[in-house]
Amino acid sequence: METLVEKANILIEALPYIKKFRGKEVLIKYGGAAMDNPEIRHNVIEDLVFMNYVGIKPILIHGGGPAITENLKRKGIQTKFVNGLRVTDQETIDVVNQTLAELNKSIVHDINQLGARAIGLSGHDNEILNVTKHQANGDVGFVGDVESVNIMPVKELTEFNIIPAIYPLGIDSKGETYNVNADEAAAKIAVAMNVQKILILTNVHGIMRNAEDENSLISSLHVDEVEGLIENKVITAGMIPKVNSAITALQGGVKKAHIIDGRIKHSLLLEVFTDKGIGTEIII
Repeated sequence: METLVEKANILIEALPYIKKFRGKEVLIKYGGAAMDNPEIRHNVIEDLVFMNYVGIKPILIHGGGPAITENLKRKGIQTKFVNGLRVTDQETIDVVNQTLAELNKSIVHDINQLGARAIGLSGHDNEILNVTKHQANGDVGFVGDVESVNIMPVKELTEFNIIPAIYPLGIDSKGETYNVNADEAAAKIAVAMNVQKILILTNVHGIMRNAEDENSLISSLHVDEVEGLIENKVITAGMIPKVNSAITALQGGVKKAHIIDGRIKHSLLLEVFTDKGIGTEIII
């Protein structure tokens, strides 16, 4: 009997959050190694479907770095990175496009199988991400910086409670396809859509003061502290674009930004529907 009461209490705890976010859009950025684990992927998709059923409007942005690297390897194409950006020649952009399109189709299928409705969108084909060629790190090929976001293809879906699943390719003024960093794409779309929250899934607990100490999680971080943590090598490598994505979203008017561990079962639900939440909240 006590267990049943506990379950009921969990539902009651979720109630104010369901009321708060019902009818509102939230953006989830999902990618990296977490996409390759079937159990994690199933849990993430279940969370999206749950949100959809209680009236929240999730928008999913996904990358696919490990799958892209694997497919390039199979074709004998060497992967090179400059400051975290994949050097992308014509042969590489073709593989990126094909890989992300296949992943997208698979994710959409899984969402639909669980009873929600999702439609896949390409930032390029649907002209969502308008980009210019990235120049800051020298010539890295077909890598684009997002200049503007066309929200119409996304809005047309969320208005009918359909989950948009977007993969981050962009288009320039000449119609060329560009690879776009998924964290940057997520932030820019979150701002353009004026979502209530951006949730960035990763494969660590959040931002840790000491990577070796699981108890060193920084649960709340002010944007003014970020630069010092990067200088002191607390925030490093792949966490830097995620933190920058959260800051871009907050500075653009998004109310909440969270970096959470996608490996934790139902991490999205724990973050959105519980008082304590998980991971690192970045505040402004």
